[in-house]
Order: sequence, then C-alpha cells, then structure tokens
Amino acid sequence: MIEVDRSARRNRPGDSAQPWDSDDVETLRWQVGDATVFRIGELDATAALQGLIPEFDLADISGMPWWTPDFVDRTGRLRGMVQAFLMVIAGQKIIVDPGVGNGKKRTAVPGWDNLQTNFLDRLRAAGAELSGIDYVVNTHLHFDHVGWHTRLVDGAWQPSFTAARYLMSAEEFRYWQSKPEKEIADQHAGFSDSVLPVYQAGLVDLVADDHVITDNVRLVPSPGHTPNHASVLIESRGQSAVITGDVTHHPCQIAYPYWGSTSDFDPAQARASRLELVERHADLDTLIIGSHFADPVAGRIRREGATFCLVPADG
Repeated sequence: MIEVDRSARRNRPGDSAQPWDSDDVETLRWQVGDATVFRIGELDATAALQGLIPEFDLADISGMPWWTPDFVDRTGRLRGMVQAFLMVIAGQKIIVDPGVGNGKKRTAVPGWDNLQTNFLDRLRAAGAELSGIDYVVNTHLHFDHVGWHTRLVDGAWQPSFTAARYLMSAEEFRYWQSKPEKEIADQHAGFSDSVLPVYQAGLVDLVADDHVITDNVRLVPSPGHTPNHASVLIESRGQSAVITGDVTHHPCQIAYPYWGSTSDFDPAQARASRLELVERHADLDTLIIGSHFADPVAGRIRREGATFCLVPADG
C-alpha cells in the first residue's frame, strides 16, 4: 500500500475562497515502495486556471461532489498550485519541474512577476540542499516548470543545482530553441533566463521522451500540451506513481479527459494523452500526482459511471 504522511499539513489551499499565502503551504509526502516523494509548494495557481479550461461548466459541479471544496472553491473557481516534486530513492535526489522561481520577469499571470518566495527553504526542510540534487527533470519547458533552474547571482542567472544533471527532452529543447513565434513572451523569457544558462554551463542532458532516469524512475511520453511533453513514472516494489506534468491541469480533466486547456500546443494530441493516462490507470493502485492539482494533490483514478473520479490518497 502506498503510504501518505499527513503530519505536515495544517491548512489546505481551497479551504477558503481566498488565495493562500505561499508561506503557509505545507510539504506533503508519499511513499511509493522505496521512493519517498515530497510536494514542495511554491504558489497559488488559482488565478492562472480561470478560463484555462473553457469547457468547465459550473452546472457540472452538482454532479461532481468530489470536486468541492478541494479542487473547486465555494465560489466556483478552479483551484490549483505551482509546485515541484522531490524524489528520494536509492540514495539519489531528483527534483521534478521546479516552479516559477524568484526574481523572474513574468507578466502573463497577475502576481507572478518578480516573485520572492521561500521555496528553497521548504526544499531544504525536506532534506535537500541545492548541491545535493542529482537530477533535475522537466516534463516540459514552460516557464512555470523551469524557474528554479537558476538564481540571480551578481547580476547573472546562475544554475541553482550545481551538481545536478538537468534532463530535458531533446526535441522539446530544440522547439524552444527555435524561438517559435506563436508562444507568449513569458515562455521565451523562461527559456532564456532559466534553461539556456544551465545548458551553457554544460549541465543539461538532452534525452529521449521515454528516457530511463534510474532503475525506478523514467519518462513516459504524453505529448500535446507541448510538442514533446512527458510525464514521470515511479515504480518500486510493486507500487507505482505518475507525476502528470501538464497532460492534465486540473482533476476536472480526469472526470472529462476531452476537456482541453487553452495552453495546449496540439489540442487533439493533448486530449489523446489525457485519455491514455486516465484509461491506463483507472481502477489500479497507481498514485496520480497532479503537477498543478490543489491539495490533497494526489489520488487514484476510479471509474464512476460514464466518467472518472480522483479518490484522494489520504481519503
């Protein structure tokens, strides 16, 4: 059985209609076989989710009581977070999708410009020093998944995790390196200040979309949100978990996998990847860890009539 540690939790984002203070977010922990997975929260993503999933309809809330209050607040807003995940297994430390970062110029989402959060303090509190990270893994290269790759040191963006190998899809990297005109300015800025500096420092490994990171951790292609998006699969002692990345932004897309996101690069391909995720893991014991899901963040997919639901891991 996958174990869940609730001891570090005080308040859930979503318990009120007000955005939560990033200083109050708690570190969550799951045990997946020999792997310990920590949620390291950075900031409230509720504002960013509004309008992101056009097919979300308030009328559906009455038929989906499991959405409220954790995933949809009492005013009908989709709840979400920006958060990273730290894995500790076989003496190695792996961080997945390290957030927006501090001091980055970002204008797409109100309140995300020039952030100053205590994310690194929470990472250290989970037992990970910056110099002790072995791998930094990206599901994709959007700015809210790469920000802590770098920190501003003496006026220049320098790698945060100096001993780590930064693992990125080779084709995803090349897409952003081509400076695609269709992408918003914040995405280009994220590549410039958070990806290129670690690449230029020689810390990046450009890998296949199904790359095996360790004996227990590998990438699983889930394209569509970006050209070469991949999720992260953890397998240990007969237990498994998936860190979704943005193949699904919100649990309502587990109930209705055909609901797309306005930020999807290829909506049809993204829909197919969501359907594959949901159908592959429905009614299994696989722990689904949603990269932008509000607390309790993780659960298991169960069939519920013609739709699906996410049963919280601590429920």
